[in-house]
Amino acid sequence: MTPITILHEDDDLLIVNKPAGLLVIPDRFDHSLPCLKQQLEQRLARRLWVVHRLDRETSGAICLAKNEAAHRYLSGLFGEHAAGKYYVGLVHGRVFPEAGRIETPVAPHPSVGGKMIAAKRGKPSVTEYRVTAQWPLYSLLEFRIHTGRTHQIRVHMQSIGHSIVCDPLYGDGKPLYLSGIKKKYKRPGDETEERPLLSRLALHASRLELPGEQGGMLTIEAPLPRDLSAVVQQLNKWVK
Repeated sequence: MTPITILHEDDDLLIVNKPAGLLVIPDRFDHSLPCLKQQLEQRLARRLWVVHRLDRETSGAICLAKNEAAHRYLSGLFGEHAAGKYYVGLVHGRVFPEAGRIETPVAPHPSVGGKMIAAKRGKPSVTEYRVTAQWPLYSLLEFRIHTGRTHQIRVHMQSIGHSIVCDPLYGDGKPLYLSGIKKKYKRPGDETEERPLLSRLALHASRLELPGEQGGMLTIEAPLPRDLSAVVQQLNKWVK
């Protein structure tokens, strides 16, 4: 089983840190692929209800309900956009202005299945962003999404010319190597081929804010995973 860290658990809900590369629910065509829901149900020996989704290659905080009443309540929060959903992402280029709001509608691609586009005929979509760190070729951003369209952040960032790093659908999909960051890089003598610092979508669900039924706010944070953290460290170390 893929290691899954529990960030919060109570009688009604479970919030975990999903690893990148793990499906949330079973694949429609290949049921042999591991998925978060099945692994957690086996681990906890109980049924769970999926409340919202993350892309397979996106890591981070995701919420599941432990009973039908909690599922109804939490689904209502996400459906009415009352839950706070925050992400961290590494994008290509320096982003200006350094904070903004993207309201471009998002629609399915007319000819490519599973892909979305920014289009006037699409559904209303709102993404807020702010830059938290910048380097000559990359920017680290925090996002808050006020709607939950498929691939929303990825489409919105492509629409303003700053695709998510390692995005195969909306960017170049190329891995990020230390040789592309560090000047005069020399490959270690025991390596025949350079290993990438990052080869998956550079997007992480960093925080969930859930209003409670009886008041108050549950705020859960998912720490930046090792691969993204390592990239940020290398950018800070070698890029001025």
